Amino acid sequence: MNKVKFIYNPFSGENLIINNIDKVIQVHQKYGYTIVPHRIELNCSIESAFEDIDDTYKYVLIAGGDGTVDNVVNIIKKCKLDIPIAILPVGTANDFAKFIGMPADIEMACEQILNSQVRKIDLGKINDKYFINVASAGLFTNVSQKTDVNMKNTMGKLAYYVKGIEQLPNFKRISLKVESEQNNFDGEMILMLVFNGQTAGNFKFAYKATVDDGMLDVIIIEGGMVKDIVNILIKMFKGEHLEDVNGIIYFKTDKLTVNCNPDIVTDIDGERGPDFPVEISCIQGGLKIFGVKNI
Repeated sequence: MNKVKFIYNPFSGENLIINNIDKVIQVHQKYGYTIVPHRIELNCSIESAFEDIDDTYKYVLIAGGDGTVDNVVNIIKKCKLDIPIAILPVGTANDFAKFIGMPADIEMACEQILNSQVRKIDLGKINDKYFINVASAGLFTNVSQKTDVNMKNTMGKLAYYVKGIEQLPNFKRISLKVESEQNNFDGEMILMLVFNGQTAGNFKFAYKATVDDGMLDVIIIEGGMVKDIVNILIKMFKGEHLEDVNGIIYFKTDKLTVNCNPDIVTDIDGERGPDFPVEISCIQGGLKIFGVKNI
């Protein structure tokens, strides 16, 4: 096992990986590994990049944001490959990579990966799609989908906040039905978040989440809270625990079904998700990964 498949997204974040490819190769060569690169192209499948995967490959190294990681993980699962991944956080938010303790510096991240042991961590699943960090619906959840790539590259995370604020004046409450063994909800909501990780847009919502507890962290902001949305945003910026706020529901579960107006879109780590109704579950130990630090 002396090869590493390197899937990199040159469009992620501020195009950071483009100027660091040689560094990735250099560090891996130092440890005796050969990098086999594949450049992601817009609107093109990367499935062909996995046709040569065999037992000579140690892991798949992914350079991109959460959406890029999701894309690769879904192909790995579709192809029924039993191979670990590792993440270089070069996207806009990099929520999940930060959750598992990956440094932003490319060389440091490679060193951390190469000096780590493989771990089995949880993986989220919504209908037939897998996700690493968060599935959501409601206010702000399609912000990444609507934010232009150039705007994200120029403004970084600020681009998400600008687009999110634009939604506030015209937002309407949404009817939602959630069923699980731990909790049920049938009413109006502003926002629903189902976390496998902890953060969305670098806001730490699911502070109780861990990488291998076999549970998802569900947060629902009820519809009656529209008038107080500004106060909620302030608490989000401060990193306060939202479960202490009236009108916010926080619970853990390993499986839930969610139904909503079919016109409402779901979001999976910044990409369009499946239409309602949906079933969301936690696949305990569903993903092998290198580089996890002290979590």
